[in-house]
Amino acid sequence: MCGIVGYIGHRDAYPIVLNGLKRLEYRGYDSAGIALYDGNELKFSKTKGKVADLEKKLESQISTNGTIGIGHTRWATHGVPNDVNSHPHFSNSGDLVIIHNGIIENYEPLRQELINRGYTFQSDTDTEVLVNLIEDVKKKEKVKLGKAVQIALNQTIGAYAIAVFDKNKPNEIVVARLGSPLAIGVGENEFFIASDASPFLEFTKDAIYLEDGEMAVVRTHKKIKIRKIHDDSLVDPYVQELQMNLEQIEKGGYDHFMLKEIYEQPEAIKDTFRGRMLVDQGLIKMAGIDDHIDKFINARRILIVACGTSWHAGLVAEYIFEELARVPVEVEYASEFRYRNPVIDKDDVLIAISQSGETADTMAAIKLAKEKGAFVFGVCNVVGSSISRETHAGAYTHAGPEIGVASTKAFTTQITVLTLIALQLAKKKGKISTSDFHNYLRELEAIPQKVEKALESNDIIEQIADVYKNAKNCLYLGRGFNFPVALEGALKLKEISYIHAEGYPAAEMKHGPIALIDEEMPVVVIATLKGHYEKVVSNIQEIKSRSGKIIGIVTEGDVDVKNLADHVIEVPDTIEFLTPLLTTIPLQLLSYHIAVLLDKNVDQPRNLAKSVTVE
Repeated sequence: MCGIVGYIGHRDAYPIVLNGLKRLEYRGYDSAGIALYDGNELKFSKTKGKVADLEKKLESQISTNGTIGIGHTRWATHGVPNDVNSHPHFSNSGDLVIIHNGIIENYEPLRQELINRGYTFQSDTDTEVLVNLIEDVKKKEKVKLGKAVQIALNQTIGAYAIAVFDKNKPNEIVVARLGSPLAIGVGENEFFIASDASPFLEFTKDAIYLEDGEMAVVRTHKKIKIRKIHDDSLVDPYVQELQMNLEQIEKGGYDHFMLKEIYEQPEAIKDTFRGRMLVDQGLIKMAGIDDHIDKFINARRILIVACGTSWHAGLVAEYIFEELARVPVEVEYASEFRYRNPVIDKDDVLIAISQSGETADTMAAIKLAKEKGAFVFGVCNVVGSSISRETHAGAYTHAGPEIGVASTKAFTTQITVLTLIALQLAKKKGKISTSDFHNYLRELEAIPQKVEKALESNDIIEQIADVYKNAKNCLYLGRGFNFPVALEGALKLKEISYIHAEGYPAAEMKHGPIALIDEEMPVVVIATLKGHYEKVVSNIQEIKSRSGKIIGIVTEGDVDVKNLADHVIEVPDTIEFLTPLLTTIPLQLLSYHIAVLLDKNVDQPRNLAKSVTVE
């Protein structure tokens, strides 16, 4: 889950690499480092802490000249975050330098073997083992760096995206990937290397995304050469034009990326259904569905696999698919699905959801399902990501870059895509009438405007946040379509404020959690007028009788909950299965404001990273 960045060309490498690290810091931020080559000397600096700490250290430590550079921002796996374990790492000779995202699972036996051959190690990392393995192969086999990297990687088990530089051959950088993303920006006699395209957007719109099991030798003034790691076969580079722009990855006047992304949701939802939902014609047109509609119509069941917030979106989709299309749905954590022996049939459809399209567990679940003959459909945000290439078909959410580690617009746009699929399938199967179908399309079209209306409660939510910012625990309750929203609301609070929170189906409160309720326990209850409203009101009364503090998420014009709750936040009325797109908005804002009031790092919460590309 680390971020890697590199440059080779005619420009000054330092500002490119440093700014690239700042843009990749959402991938990991417990330490950072940089190495530069000025034609004579390989200079480096690394430190525990954030990229800003590295920048301060660099100002006084080394000269920053050079047209070749690599950098790394770390999310620790092997070895605690400290200066020594930070990347880059060097071989024993000092000739080779490497940055690495991923995990080398068999690093310990490799390390022992290298120690037996006289190698020594300064760090606790698997990465230092890999760079010395490459050096050992290079010496023993008397081969060039690219070949040494290839041979070494064939001896490793695990996941990686790497960039390796040899100071004795200062016109090339060798890169490779397996299970971790790697993009190469292609300029005029220059190349950019990064975990995603954000570090080089202002320099080039042309990018090559390495596929799993590929490596490349990147040289100035030469065409890029890409090979398969396992068999050395050449691969024709596929250069694609990037669709995102620099403005999308800047804060745009907001204090935090998370707040910006919360407020981008009306437009993001609109972008997600734009061109797909033709309301005037009463049509949904999605190539990934239309081209494979028989797979969905004849599916014995739909399996949904995802992690974190995407898993919550999958739970919402389970309710929607079963309600509208009357097809059985099972939602699984990808991390559990891949490690048991699931029953998968060739008549099953597996939908894999991931914001980044690089989630390691979800990728493994996809491969397992394909091996067993299932049809696999991907839902992700990042164009060209691994999941978009690995699945049989899919749909992008078109949410735009999401930099804040705590997902917001990813959740609502994933639900939007999944709703479109469910509506299309329900119509094709004849499970809903034409008039209902048209009505649902019109209501979905109105959702962006209703999200804007929900965002108008921001000031009220900030006041509520101030009341409960010192809470130690919080309970979130919802029923039906809004039970997953309760889970998501609790997750958001945990992620960015570090307050313990749990989401439950409201009726399950009596089966344990009610024991926790007292005057110190805030309880967030999603109580819209659609769906089991009277039952939820009854649950609220049970909480009030035990002195619990109620924050109610209610439909505009609500009376009953207003008379019971300590605080209410209103959202516009809509069809029941669309309510999650509205009820999640105040929960996102509540978590955000509590975290800000507690002076937490909202965009980079501790121990988390945006894209979980390792197990």
